[in-house]
Amino acid sequence: MRAEENVLLTQTGAGTPMGELLRRYWWPVTSNGRLLRDPVISVRLLGEDLTLFKDKSGRIGLVDRRCAHRRVDLSIGIPTEEGLRCMYHGWMYDVNGQCVDQPTEPEGSHFNEKVRIKSYPVQELGGLIFAYLGPEPVPLLPRWDVLVWDNTYRHVGASVLNANWLQCMENSVDTSHTEYTHGWWFEYHVLDRGGGTGNPEHDAIAQEHADSFKVRHLKTEWEVNEWGIQKYRLREGEAEDTPDWTIGHPLVFPYFVRLGGKIRSELQIRVPMDDEHTLHLDYMAYCPGPDVEVPEQDYVPYFEHPLFDEAGRPIADYVLAQDLAAWWSQGAIADRENERLGVSDRGVIMFRKLLMDQMKIVQDGGDPINVFRDPAVNERIDLPVNVLPGPVTRSAFSEKDDHRMSLTEMGDMTAVVGDNAGFKLSHYHMDRYSPALNQILEIYRRYEEVRLQRA
Repeated sequence: MRAEENVLLTQTGAGTPMGELLRRYWWPVTSNGRLLRDPVISVRLLGEDLTLFKDKSGRIGLVDRRCAHRRVDLSIGIPTEEGLRCMYHGWMYDVNGQCVDQPTEPEGSHFNEKVRIKSYPVQELGGLIFAYLGPEPVPLLPRWDVLVWDNTYRHVGASVLNANWLQCMENSVDTSHTEYTHGWWFEYHVLDRGGGTGNPEHDAIAQEHADSFKVRHLKTEWEVNEWGIQKYRLREGEAEDTPDWTIGHPLVFPYFVRLGGKIRSELQIRVPMDDEHTLHLDYMAYCPGPDVEVPEQDYVPYFEHPLFDEAGRPIADYVLAQDLAAWWSQGAIADRENERLGVSDRGVIMFRKLLMDQMKIVQDGGDPINVFRDPAVNERIDLPVNVLPGPVTRSAFSEKDDHRMSLTEMGDMTAVVGDNAGFKLSHYHMDRYSPALNQILEIYRRYEEVRLQRA
């Protein structure tokens, strides 16, 4: 790749070709659970510094980072019934950025009517708060299946990476990394270099976890579809009719990958903060099917998970942490002009071409893919994925060593089966940092209870 092409693909600011493409989409910036805890937070999105707040009437606004008066940071402001008040002189803004009160100005002054700061539309869906920074007319907020499922328990894990969003998204079509990043490196980090868990039974689970990813890929394919790129894999020991090869799972253009599971489904979302930083959101939806009722949720918990341990070493004992380490270790912006791509990188090349094509559509005045304007199409957008939640059956998870099972299904299975139920979730998954871990383990316990009743 030429250096100028790398610049074109990695710039996210307003007025740049990629920045203008990315502004055609709704971007998740946090969860409603985060705003319950912190009703005023700073947000950096597509190179812009903003303030997200929830006023005491329940309205959510996204406005400029700074007050129009003396440029004080509004993210340390005071939420009120009517909006957000600056802590310096009390100027108050509503969710549209209009100044509605200036208590230090003379009585009867109409100066506030002339003051308005930048604001952007926000919407809430599936417990996520989405922002739109693009031109009008504003498109519909896509109702992706996982966001609108019933009987589903959700939470969101977040981390900020010193890495451009593109190298994070390219991982979604870099199938061959699975064996080494999630198999061999995990084995080295936890069992070889790390010395194991200190419990032989748990070491055996860790080894099984590593081995499930080390299985060699025989075939990998990618296909552009209406949502982005569908990726397929066939591994040693799998039949040609395995769902990973016949259905696969999608990169949903431009910013997330959709993963399926018998219980846990996942959106891995890469949000460009600016050219050199990415907010990674892992949106996990636990849907055990109609036979297991999940707890009611008033809000979706939000939690941060660390990238490094107390000694400053990269955390590498769960799948997402291994991915994150690969992305930030490429540098703030990957040096693509010195890459040497092989046959296994066809999906990465395909994604870069798709980005170029969609940039051209925007430059020509059109809508890129996944910009929805028809409410009937947007009612619920079901994505093609290798494993979907379903009824509990007596045979669920019984073929423990069958390589025909997808990677995600195997992950769910090892969290449920046997006396160590929950060990893998609480030790080798990001869920261990979640305040909702106990509720999630209870969903697995209920699922297994129903399964055993039917065995």
